[in-house]
Amino acid sequence: MDTRVTKLLGIKHPVIQGAMARIADGRLAGAVSAAGGLGIIACGGASLAWVEEQVRVARSMTDNPIGANVMLMDPQAHEVADMLAKLRVDVVTTGAGSPGKYIEQWKEAGAKVVPVVASSALAVRMQRCGADAVIAEGTEAGGHIGELSTMALVPQVCDTVTIPVIAAGGIADGRGVAAAFALGAEGVQVGTRFLTVEECCIAEAYKAKVLAAKDSDTIVTGRGAGHPVRCLKNPWSRSVRALEDAAASSDELEGLYAGSLRRAVEGDVDGGSLMAGQAACLVHERKSARDVVEELMGQGASRASLDLQGLADASASRAVRKRS
Repeated sequence: MDTRVTKLLGIKHPVIQGAMARIADGRLAGAVSAAGGLGIIACGGASLAWVEEQVRVARSMTDNPIGANVMLMDPQAHEVADMLAKLRVDVVTTGAGSPGKYIEQWKEAGAKVVPVVASSALAVRMQRCGADAVIAEGTEAGGHIGELSTMALVPQVCDTVTIPVIAAGGIADGRGVAAAFALGAEGVQVGTRFLTVEECCIAEAYKAKVLAAKDSDTIVTGRGAGHPVRCLKNPWSRSVRALEDAAASSDELEGLYAGSLRRAVEGDVDGGSLMAGQAACLVHERKSARDVVEELMGQGASRASLDLQGLADASASRAVRKRS
């Protein structure tokens, strides 16, 4: 495909891999970029040495552009911002705050800047700050989330900014890709679908939970603390929600939040936060990152080639196949 997003980012396919903290490392990002999408290294909570090493790993796998994400509420966000400029990362995505004070620095280093937004007002603000594009992420996404759904958010953002919009949240197959473009987006960001690929570092037990997830198997924790996070239901998330609903003390909750994602990544599927989006129910296979990128684009193109009657007929034939 040839979209404003592919031209802007210098990539073949308008598929961006989501920046999943403690998960999206150089190996995963490098594999996605090598497949023609844009791999993103998640820098939130990581040491500067780790960030530098993961950029090296990704670049050893491909000459294609790679990206990195800065979580702006991270205490060392300023140091990470400086390092990414020094390393001349091709694309910087951001979340949890405004990147305004870093945009000029990153652009001088040759990077494109693409903030994640959860409202049209924030998208307008990012455009005014000089962002090259925005990622409109709906509440269906895994990890830290906003309140608006992808279906409502993406067209609102597309109607209020002139820079390219990338849709995120609930996209895990070609149907989601085609829907995102129908809503006005020019690219997609996908996170949960990459959790089970060969190049993803999470424990096999975590991958198995994603593969087994049903449509009702996610839960949101942290709303009371102002940092809602979507994850899979398990003993940890259920106990946290029960304490939140009972107005437990912040100290008691903080003790449960601390290290919860790390525990899940390492394989503690009962006592950790298994961050994943609602689209986990659409993930059924373990594939390579390249397989996923090509499948997303192939299925998306097939759907997008149909008119409304063709889409209706395709839906009807699916029902017939199910009955037979």
